[in-house]
Amino acid sequence: MNGTDERAAPRGLRWGILGTGGISTTFVEDVTAGGFDVVAVGSRSMESAERFAREHGISRAHGSSAELAADPDVDAVYIGTPHPFHARNAVEMLEAGKHVLVEKPFTINEAEARLIADTATRVGKVALEAMWTRFLPHMVRVREILASGALGELRSVTVDHCQDLPDDPAHRLNDLALGGGALLDLGIYPISFTWDVLGAPTDIAAQAIFKDTGADAQTATLFRYASGAVATTVCASDAVGPNRASVVGTEGWLDFDSVWYSPTTVRHHASDGSLIEEIDGRVDGRGMRFQAAELERLAASGAISGEILPLEESVAIMGTLDTVRSLTGLRYPSEDPSTD
Repeated sequence: MNGTDERAAPRGLRWGILGTGGISTTFVEDVTAGGFDVVAVGSRSMESAERFAREHGISRAHGSSAELAADPDVDAVYIGTPHPFHARNAVEMLEAGKHVLVEKPFTINEAEARLIADTATRVGKVALEAMWTRFLPHMVRVREILASGALGELRSVTVDHCQDLPDDPAHRLNDLALGGGALLDLGIYPISFTWDVLGAPTDIAAQAIFKDTGADAQTATLFRYASGAVATTVCASDAVGPNRASVVGTEGWLDFDSVWYSPTTVRHHASDGSLIEEIDGRVDGRGMRFQAAELERLAASGAISGEILPLEESVAIMGTLDTVRSLTGLRYPSEDPSTD
């Protein structure tokens, strides 16, 4: 497999970028290498927007989200702002007639996710969560194997996402006001993965360990499903882990190499341990262009939501994260009515 895969091919939308942080840099570098047309960038600071535009060969810079929303030459906007701004930024762009690709986590909570979904439905534009793992070639093949029943009855999913991230209390990752903590930045990956494989859990248990800032340093979950399957996830921002995943069924299992959520190799084993298939999911570049291609495909078809990551599923996943947070006691200042 490689980055020229038809599923990653651009279909002609003109892209704007909102936010000039590291994730926006990664996205722009990957999609421009893949031939996507990035024409504008917006930031709260014109200086930051102009710097980003120079660095990435973008023709127009805007000093506010409103200016980007008003740009008539932008068809779709990638939203790479901090988590608490996703909902307002997405709604602003949708109301201006733009499709939106919203960096994960989709929002801070389910209520905000519902606002995006309802707005997208009303204006008839695509709203897609930028959970880039869902759209990678190895995950396409994994879903084919699961749908075929080759693993038999699914019994368990085990998945982790553990990184050693900055511990500076002032860093975004540790700032509750910016949605900091391991769960939203890292845990969203394994939890979205369990949804992809097993669907909605029927029972949720969770525990967390917190930093002095109140942000979670580690969060572990145990999900149960109506089928009898279970899933365990672990995320941490204070220690590097194996970052691997496995899916076990009565007739075999899938073993994901590290790092499971990026382009990687997956091995399909029979229950006797024999290797049935090795999926080489490596691609040219980071692999973020596949999610951009999906948005362009949906837009071209007139749909506002697709099958790989339906809009309603993004809303429901935020509901699962809400439940995990209620069990661990994690709450963000933006959710406190007294701060309005």
